[in-house]
Amino acid sequence: MSIQWFPGHMVAAQKKAAETMEFTDVVIEVLDARIPGASQNPMIKELGAARQRAHLKILNKSDLADPNVTEQWIHYFNKIPQTKAVAISCKKVNEPKKILAHCQTLAPHRGDTLKPLRMMIMGVPNVGKSTLMNAILNRRIAKVGDEPAITKQQQRHQINDHMILIDTPGMMWPKIRYPSDGDLLAANNNIGKNAYFEEEIADKLGGILLEQYPTLLKSRYKLENLSTDGIALLESIAKKKGFPLKNHGIDLERAAITLLNDYRQGLLGRISLETPESRMLMMSRQTMPGEDNPSQDKET
Repeated sequence: MSIQWFPGHMVAAQKKAAETMEFTDVVIEVLDARIPGASQNPMIKELGAARQRAHLKILNKSDLADPNVTEQWIHYFNKIPQTKAVAISCKKVNEPKKILAHCQTLAPHRGDTLKPLRMMIMGVPNVGKSTLMNAILNRRIAKVGDEPAITKQQQRHQINDHMILIDTPGMMWPKIRYPSDGDLLAANNNIGKNAYFEEEIADKLGGILLEQYPTLLKSRYKLENLSTDGIALLESIAKKKGFPLKNHGIDLERAAITLLNDYRQGLLGRISLETPESRMLMMSRQTMPGEDNPSQDKET
């Protein structure tokens, strides 16, 4: 079953964002560098395209992502018209401060007292928008937490006399088109925990890691021989960690939570769960009968 999660407050947030887009020069979309494709909100693309707005894609949490894969995504996004992509980590103080200069480059006709540069920061929940906002403004104005959908309302910030930044709540879209996107968003903690089962997501995550990063799994969990699938990996982790149940079984739920938390916190190493190539392949396979093949689009 595919994951769907669209809390009620996001309906109002979407409507407000559409209204604000009319008075926006640059859309700053914050993505998770580990899943840049899956963490794109198609509504943001549609709103920006309708008004022909310049688009700055921020691949945040790049310190947790595979640097080689991140470079592939930067190259991929930078081929899109009116779009610039940069990778940052909010843990590095100077990196967020460069964002304003990138926005100015995308809208050179704005940026004085008569025509201030108007920017709107958007993204799915829990990609680090609030942390980024605080870093750009150099003060704590946005509430930060390791859970989705903390920010509920739009906020306007006057940076100086020629720059304005609008912060928006994290927004999902009404229906996640590709089931694997729901799995990746859940693995990265961008979706409320009531929308999925942790064992199922850990199973999917384990399968990707076994295929792409087996050495990191061996190192983290001191495994001599790797399993062939996600569930078997969880069993190995539970045995290695000593997660027994009272009936002499093994606690797969605890193992699942361990794997998810280790991945989310970067304790496994620098990992990316999708590349531009793997995403194109996924979309071609998951396209519904009668639909156009979205892998032919310039942007996913």
